[in-house]
Amino acid sequence: MKKNKLLKRILILVIAVYAIFTLINQQKTLNQYSDNCDELHTKIADAQEEKDELTKQKENVNSLEFIEQMAREQLDMYYPNERVYVNQGM
Repeated sequence: MKKNKLLKRILILVIAVYAIFTLINQQKTLNQYSDNCDELHTKIADAQEEKDELTKQKENVNSLEFIEQMAREQLDMYYPNERVYVNQGM
């Protein structure tokens, strides 16, 4: 009789330890998934911002202001008789 009670208690203890170990591992996995989800939401938000910026740039690509800006910045083009001064002190 005492041997049966001892075996039952040991079995219950082993099951309880296994259950606790399993719950801890599942919680770690859930935390990793939550972190991954947050990271992906951040990436989605960044991609959406970049998309919005590109959409604005696409809308302005044919405007005279954009063409003038690109000509000045990338091609070093200026209006006739326009003087451009570069400060060498900076």
